[in-house]
Amino acid sequence: MKSETESPGLVSIERRIAECRRPAGAFVMHQRWEELLFLHWSFPPGEIQRTLPAGLRVDTFEGRAWVGLVPFFMRGIRPRWLPGAPWISNFLELNLRTYAVDERGRPGVWFYSLDCNRAPAVWLGRTFFHLNYQRAEMSAALRTDGTMTYACRRRGADEAARFHWRLVGTSHTAEPGTLEFFLCERYRLFASNQRTGRIRSGRVHHAPYPLQQAEVTQWSDQTFALDGLPRPARAPDHMIGSRGVAVNVFPLERESREAQLVLNPAALPAQASFTSSRPSSTGRIPA
Repeated sequence: MKSETESPGLVSIERRIAECRRPAGAFVMHQRWEELLFLHWSFPPGEIQRTLPAGLRVDTFEGRAWVGLVPFFMRGIRPRWLPGAPWISNFLELNLRTYAVDERGRPGVWFYSLDCNRAPAVWLGRTFFHLNYQRAEMSAALRTDGTMTYACRRRGADEAARFHWRLVGTSHTAEPGTLEFFLCERYRLFASNQRTGRIRSGRVHHAPYPLQQAEVTQWSDQTFALDGLPRPARAPDHMIGSRGVAVNVFPLERESREAQLVLNPAALPAQASFTSSRPSSTGRIPA
């Protein structure tokens, strides 16, 4: 497992560890993130930088940017002062994300999209957290042999993205300085208010992920194309999973810098376009 090489301009390991600490103030929401699969592909940093809004710069590990596809279960979603409701507290989510640093040097997650099978959750995520939630038809089932089957068909998509995986081995936590820590231990999100253009930041807190090796026998990179990113057309460069964590969500903070949100890189000038001519990729990886 590689360790992060520090150099000028990179976020220090100490700064990354500091992000793991519980924020000051009161949290606003309880959540559980369960049965997660983290699939990641590496990209040249310049390609990913052009997809980010002003005020954010791409975060890198040993000179490479990373884009992650994460299918999982959202469970027990509720405000801290209210009980849960079955029709909104439990749903499926598939997010496509990359990693960025704001002007204050704080590392976090930038979400290209978050597919979800509950309309109220989509509305809440868009309205109160300014995240690009999308309606989707989704299903998931855990087989008796421990294999998860997971499918997501975003509204308007021609086909479903399908994933099959199984977590194996004993669990462990990621060590600071490793690629696993860089990819998984993220406690800050960035969002953009489409009305005002302001970049905002939000914090979460949870115990370190109990990580396990993932045997992935089917995957899809369809979500890349739906979000205007080039499809990797290869197996993921890194795969790992987790049974999950209990999460506290803190309110969004306002950033001072205004920025224009670019969700679809097709809207960029021609020289910065990311429309890919590569064929669709749905992979099967031998266990």
